[in-house]
Amino acid sequence: MKRTIPLIITFLSALVMIIIYFINPAHVQKFENGVFEWIRIIGAFALFLGLFNLLISHFIKVRRNGMNAVYSIALIVAFFAIVISGIFFDSENPDGTFQFMFNNIYRPLSSTMFSLLAFYVASAAFRAFRAKTKEASFLLVAAFIVMLGRVPIGTMIWGKIPVISNWIMAYPAAAAQSAIMIGAALGAISVSLKIMLGIERTYLGGEE
Repeated sequence: MKRTIPLIITFLSALVMIIIYFINPAHVQKFENGVFEWIRIIGAFALFLGLFNLLISHFIKVRRNGMNAVYSIALIVAFFAIVISGIFFDSENPDGTFQFMFNNIYRPLSSTMFSLLAFYVASAAFRAFRAKTKEASFLLVAAFIVMLGRVPIGTMIWGKIPVISNWIMAYPAAAAQSAIMIGAALGAISVSLKIMLGIERTYLGGEE
């Protein structure tokens, strides 16, 4: 019963939301709004539990005095500094403590992180563009044309390069992106059906 009741609630909730989406009778609008309100409330509690678990795990690392304990200390200090400044100081004030920390600490660190990711993307692109097969050669040529079409030197080499680059982005690239989105949507539907039918039970804490 400890697992059967959550499975029944999950199935009935998903079934009701599917029926409301396709039929959407006027008298169930209030029920739908109530369900979404509960989703927001549960999401807020899930966020709180996630933050609590994050803090506990890093407190344990600090107590064990591991090799990376200094990073855990930095995370804990930054967490409490942001929370305290957001609660006790005016977070909407552009000159307040919260906005100062956000603009002068968080944003530069975020920019640095994305800058580092650019090097990982470049290294992955270098490995993918090794023309060892016909597909890789085709990908390399297409990427080279697109990059030339985005810089002034491409127009200087040949005036049609930007036109070809825009065509590649508008048709082949858009078609591939649409196929990826359709595949992701089908995957989400299949996972949702597995959860509804009780095949996927990992959210209950186990397979059985």
